[in-house]
Formats: sequence, structure tokens, C-alpha cells
Amino acid sequence: MHLESLEDTRTLAQKLAQTLPEGTLVLLTGPMGVGKTTLVKFIAEALGFTGEVTSPTYTLIHEYPTPQGLVVHIDAYRMADQEALYHLGLEDYLPEARLVLIEWGRPEVFPDSLEVRLTPSEKGRRVELIPHGAASPVRTEF
Repeated sequence: MHLESLEDTRTLAQKLAQTLPEGTLVLLTGPMGVGKTTLVKFIAEALGFTGEVTSPTYTLIHEYPTPQGLVVHIDAYRMADQEALYHLGLEDYLPEARLVLIEWGRPEVFPDSLEVRLTPSEKGRRVELIPHGAASPVRTEF
């Protein structure tokens, strides 16, 4: 699938928000500047969040309350040991949150996740939805 515009990104976000089960752990991967935070913004908006969505690079975790439940946004870019997220309460978030979105998350650290891989392409950005572990039943075709 290709995203050629912001509207394409918004459409993908709406589909993800509608189809991902509650408590899904989503890893957003791809190079810097490819649109990971923008995708999080559109997912939060699709779930009813009306505030500002920014990258949690320095704060590590942002929480966005929505009518459908809490969206947890984590930026693991600066984390040498991403497993430390489990000690910071990640497992507490999973059963409580509508979605947990981790930018720069590594599938080997978070084996039960859906990876949304964004890569630059001639048409804009290419998107791959890659289920890992228990996330394998998650719908990846729209």
C-alpha cells in the first residue's frame, strides 16, 4: 500500500482505528521523518482525541484520552534497552489502553505486536502491516 498524501495517511489511520482490537500493541518503524508521529496523530483523532499530538522523544510517553479509551504513544528512539519499557509499566498499559503505539519499537523486543513499517518511495511512502506473534490474527488488508 502507498501513501501519496496526508489524506491517504488519514485514511489509513481511520482504518487502523476502526479495525485494531482494544489493547493492540503497534510498532511504528521506518526512517526519521517518514511520518510515524503524523500517523499517531491521525489515529488519535480518528478515536476522538482533540488535543495536540507531539513526538514523545524526550518525555518517552504521551497519553491521549479518547472516548474509545486511552491511546498511549511511546517513542523508543533514544532507548538503548527497549525491554526497560516493561519495567516502566508497559504491561499495565496493554489491558487498559485502546491502543499502545511505539515509534521505533523493535519486533524482537515486542513479539506480540503489529508492525506498521513506513518507507519512503517514489510515490510518497510505502506501508507494510506486519503482524508478529499474538497479533497475527489482526486484519492487515484493507
